Amino acid sequence: MNIAVIFAGGSGTRMNTKSRPKQFLEYNGKPIIIYTLDLFDNHPLVDAIVVVCLESWIPFLEKMLKKFEIDNVAKIVKGGETGQDSIYNGLVAAEEISGNSDNSIVLIHDGVRPLITEKTITENIEKVRESGTCITCIPATESFIVMQPNGNIEIPSRPNSLIARAPQSFFLKDILSFHRKAREEGRHDFIDSCTMMNYYGVDLSTIIGPMENIKITTPTDYFVFKAMVEVHENQQIFGF
Repeated sequence: MNIAVIFAGGSGTRMNTKSRPKQFLEYNGKPIIIYTLDLFDNHPLVDAIVVVCLESWIPFLEKMLKKFEIDNVAKIVKGGETGQDSIYNGLVAAEEISGNSDNSIVLIHDGVRPLITEKTITENIEKVRESGTCITCIPATESFIVMQPNGNIEIPSRPNSLIARAPQSFFLKDILSFHRKAREEGRHDFIDSCTMMNYYGVDLSTIIGPMENIKITTPTDYFVFKAMVEVHENQQIFGF
């Protein structure tokens, strides 16, 4: 099975929204999380979806799934204390759905990344089948400055630098085993799955995804999202 685990557990503090979390902000009457789920719901290779959600917003999400006819969500689970814990909850739910199949693939994605493409999802699945891991990236367009513990700085070569985004995809049994290892060691602070897998020495494979695959975390991101939705709608209507 190919299972998408969609993380929608953030509170959206950087968006300065008081009425609702960022994943439930609407454009054209449709929440951002639904734009994201649409992509996975309609993808022919995705068998099931797990959504990790703020517990108090689960009833609202359930209503939105019915309203927008998102049919492939098999489970909604509540988030944990940290982002890592929330993803773990989603992976455990995916394990239950998969029936412990060794060949099941999981695509871990942010609910506030609604601008990926069907091609990106397909390439994630194909790359995991080929090499066991897949981190969706974009090329670095500016130089990075890395501060060392001793105060020195390191500037990696820009042509050799990539920016990790999502989906981040793995065989389900592999990513779950390292999550459980981290929990046994008392680690709950990994910022994403590729960081965890790299920490434990796993070789990571990458694909290059679309530049517009942004994470909506600030008001500026939200306005970029609105503009990109309009561009896509114009392409469908006018063919450009």
